[in-house]
Amino acid sequence: MFIHDAADVKSKKIGKDTRIWQYCIIFDGAEIGENCNICSYCMVESAVKIGNNVTIKSYVQLCDGVTIEDDVLIGPHTSFTNDKYPRSKKYPEKYEKTVVKKGASIGANCVIIPGITIGENAVIAAGSIVVKDVPANTLYKNKIEIETNDIPQNFNK
Repeated sequence: MFIHDAADVKSKKIGKDTRIWQYCIIFDGAEIGENCNICSYCMVESAVKIGNNVTIKSYVQLCDGVTIEDDVLIGPHTSFTNDKYPRSKKYPEKYEKTVVKKGASIGANCVIIPGITIGENAVIAAGSIVVKDVPANTLYKNKIEIETNDIPQNFNK
């Protein structure tokens, strides 16, 4: 196991050969399996379980209630949320569970809404907002339509 000196790791449940890089915050109670790579600037809350051989790229947030099974890749800047209707200083009685099944891959800059399951070997395209369960062996992507208009003539005045 390797934990960078600049990481803040409170959990004692870190598996063999796992690497946790600088500026990561791992809360007490989080479970991380063997041979994982947690890249810089990640946050893993207390009620999170991460399996073996998982790669979590930089700037990922894993909130309470998330389970990541074995052999999963999570791309950079992906956020897992755990409250569909968040309010300041008001917390749900319990957080919805989100599960990423074995072998799934999640591209960069995704948002995962709570209470869903991403199936085995599913692939989530970069930039997706995942709002429903994704079946096993499925490519999930959002179609983004961009509206274009002429810039008003007085825009730069």
